[in-house]
Amino acid sequence: MEYRSLDDIFAINEKLHQKLQLAVGSLTGEQAAALPEGEKWSVSQIVEHISLVEDGIYRICSKLLRKAEAAGQMNSGQVDLTNFMKKTEASMDAKLEAPEYVHPVNGRTIAESLELLEANMSRMSELKPQFEKYDGNAFKFPHPYFGDLSAVEWLALSGGHKIRHVRQIEKLIQKAAIGI
Repeated sequence: MEYRSLDDIFAINEKLHQKLQLAVGSLTGEQAAALPEGEKWSVSQIVEHISLVEDGIYRICSKLLRKAEAAGQMNSGQVDLTNFMKKTEASMDAKLEAPEYVHPVNGRTIAESLELLEANMSRMSELKPQFEKYDGNAFKFPHPYFGDLSAVEWLALSGGHKIRHVRQIEKLIQKAAIGI
C-alpha cells in the first residue's frame, strides 16, 4: 500500500473495508461461528475485534486532532509514512496478541459488527476536514506494538489492521471448510 496523501489513506481504507465485507458477507451464522481446531477466535469474533479496534482508532485520531487544533498546529499537506510502514511491514505475518480491551466479548453477529464498522467509517469520514486542516502528525499516542503513532499513522493502521484480519478470515474459512 502506498500512501501519498490523506485522500489515498481514506480511499485505501474504504477499499479494504469493502474487501472485509466481501470476505464475510455471504457466511452463514454457523460458518461465522465455526472455530476450527487450534484457532482462538471465530470469524464473528474477529469481525467484532476489528469493530472494537476501529472504534478505538477513531477516538485516538479525534483526540490527537483536537490537540493539534488547540495548539494551532496546521496541516502542511505532507504525508510521510515511511517509518510507519517499516514498523508495520515486519509484523504483517507475525502472530500478535490483541490487548484484552479489544478482545471480542459481546457475542455480536457479523451483521452487528459490520454495522458498527459502517458507523465508524462514517465518523472517520467526518474527521477528514480536521485531518486536512490540522497537523495529524503533531501529536502521538502509543500503540502496544508499534510505539508512539500520530493520527495519520493511526488512520493508516486502521486499513492495515483490517487487511491483516481479512487474510486471517480467509484462512480460517478455508480451514473450516476442509475440516482441519
